[in-house]
Amino acid sequence: MLLGRVLKYINLSIAVLLLVGLAAAYWTAYRPLPQTTGQISAPISAAATVARDSLGVPHIKAATWEDAIFLQGYVTAQDRLWQMDALRRLAAGELSEIVGPSALETDRDARRLRMRRMAEEHYRTLPAADRAVLAAYARGVNYFIETHRDRLPLEFTILRYDPRPWRVTDSILCALHMYRTLTTTWKEELQKLTMLENGDQTKVNLLFPSRIGTEVQPGSNAWAISGKHTSSGKPILASDPHLEFSIPSTWHQVHLQAPGLDVIGVSIPGLPGVIVGHNRRIAWGVTNLGFDVQDLYMEKIDPRSGRYVFRGRLEQARAETEWIAVQGRRPVEFRQWVTRHGPVSISEGNRLMALRWSAAEPGSFQFPFLDLDRAGNWEEFTRAIARFSGPAQNFVYADVDGNIGYHATGQLPIRKNYDGDVPVDGSSGDYEWDGFIPFEQLPSFYNPPQGWVITANQNPFPENYPYRVHGAFVAPYRSQEIRSALTAREHWKPAEMLAVEKDVYSAASQYLARQVVAAYDRTKPANSNLQDAIAVLRSWNGQMEKQTPAPMLISMVYQELKKRIAESAAPGKSDFYAPLIAPAVVEKILRQNGQGWFQDRDALLIRSLTQAIQEGRNSQGSNVKRWDYGKFNELTIKHPVGDRLPLVGGYFNIGPVEMSGSSTSIKQTTQLLGPSMRFVADLSDWDHSLNNLTIGESGQILSSHYKDQWGAYYVGRSFPMQFDHVAAAGTLTVQVK
Repeated sequence: MLLGRVLKYINLSIAVLLLVGLAAAYWTAYRPLPQTTGQISAPISAAATVARDSLGVPHIKAATWEDAIFLQGYVTAQDRLWQMDALRRLAAGELSEIVGPSALETDRDARRLRMRRMAEEHYRTLPAADRAVLAAYARGVNYFIETHRDRLPLEFTILRYDPRPWRVTDSILCALHMYRTLTTTWKEELQKLTMLENGDQTKVNLLFPSRIGTEVQPGSNAWAISGKHTSSGKPILASDPHLEFSIPSTWHQVHLQAPGLDVIGVSIPGLPGVIVGHNRRIAWGVTNLGFDVQDLYMEKIDPRSGRYVFRGRLEQARAETEWIAVQGRRPVEFRQWVTRHGPVSISEGNRLMALRWSAAEPGSFQFPFLDLDRAGNWEEFTRAIARFSGPAQNFVYADVDGNIGYHATGQLPIRKNYDGDVPVDGSSGDYEWDGFIPFEQLPSFYNPPQGWVITANQNPFPENYPYRVHGAFVAPYRSQEIRSALTAREHWKPAEMLAVEKDVYSAASQYLARQVVAAYDRTKPANSNLQDAIAVLRSWNGQMEKQTPAPMLISMVYQELKKRIAESAAPGKSDFYAPLIAPAVVEKILRQNGQGWFQDRDALLIRSLTQAIQEGRNSQGSNVKRWDYGKFNELTIKHPVGDRLPLVGGYFNIGPVEMSGSSTSIKQTTQLLGPSMRFVADLSDWDHSLNNLTIGESGQILSSHYKDQWGAYYVGRSFPMQFDHVAAAGTLTVQVK
């Protein structure tokens, strides 16, 4: 009897705890889910509708573009409000206010770049039309916040704070954060300087080229092929920008309809309009250009007074002081000097350096995406992107009339007598920018005779270009493989582009594998431990596939070989060598038989293989044939807040999962980044276009669209972009308030 009563009380306690847990989950996570059916009122000019399809993508129909952008702000806040708030805080250096001192250094990094101050300066010079677009979006976000204070997304409850109103400057901050993400090259300048000061200058310079000589012209992945290569006779355009993985996804898909506006594609939460997508007439995709838009200036400055030398005269730096709010702590003071070149934000030894960055140029920020979304031909398209200052991008274009094109964009500095690859003397005045390259002189192609345009972050500038070119351009392997795939056959269909986007063949890795095998065959080393490894490499087809051993083995051989080459140039400083173009540099040195770098090429390859085997055994055992590249390239995407919750934290995350692909395959996948979405535009029938995000449309954990796209993304499937025919899973009617 006693035991029965005890069990009864235990069961009752469990039931009570379960009910309490369910009630808490309902109150904190289910109630905040967006209303997607029924009717609401809002301060718009005329009635509108928001139809959500089976993936939760909002299709907005409004009477004016202002109403459409207002509602875009509203529905994006429905899905991604906390992500938007975290993004503006990350950009401004205000994370410590909600998470405490663990974010202080992250906040200091943002303050060093003056991100909030830059946003405010850009707001004052923003063209009136652009300001109106951003303001309409902000009103929509704020209307959502005002009407949902009692049911905000779960992250606000966990972190115990409320979001402040959204401002136009917050959208500018979101844009500046992407600018920063895609243009931070000053670290490579310091790395090269360190190697130059500690090694052979000739060799070090050879390790950091801006081009390798095999780039596909013109110029993440984006391409367009003309109708002569497709089954429909109309162009196909594909774009899968590579960015760091995140939860929620980097992009938010949306469809905007109003008089003169009918566009679908992806936006960045916090920014209005469509960044990549199509309207009724044209489609476009983007990749990062990589041109260097940052310079470090070694200033002769007194850190106490702020007095510094420029062209033989003393100038006074401007002192800026800020206070960083820290949850649970007293505010932390942040101070720095700002010279004519920029904030003195970097110190290296006894040297103080100012950073000049094109994003900080006065009056440079414009937001042309509504113009782009409404463009109907090449002239209107290029007129819109000519106003885009950065981050510098490669834009790929196609239209329903059968035209395809490419144009580089961005505010790219003109350097007359230096490349910007290392810090320069700020006091001399000899290294000042001489304006910016005119848009009309940036690389562009319109209806090239070969019938395709391809960009994959390679250097798109011709060797005889009239301006100095330097940047973080990647090795040209991906662009070469895309060209090989597209020209290998004809009569392409849109869905077949997915096979190209998920291709994991690496010509760079297969070349290295063949060289290692050839070196083994020539030297026949007595080391029996190499036999299994050589057998694995000998039979390998170059596919960087998970659950196979060769990709892991050759990746480790490459890292060891790269380290030894860098050691030859700058002993003890090999860790500083990590440019994106390094795989092509390593291959070039091997093709030249290592002349001037090492005496015995074969011995170096065998030593690199031996060391790779030893390191691999430490992580995956002694049997090389059982190694798994997927475990070596394993991915876990953690939710920044949900991951910290006990018991349920794992539900917020993706992974760990094994990934195929590498930095030199078309499907560029590492433990940090990969395709951030996959977009394929069918210019013959818009409803046959495809798009999928990495995770899902919603950032709300209990939403059915939180990670409903991950399965398709992982295996390389996609979803139709509903444009003319929208199958609404729910429709929200918005009446005039």
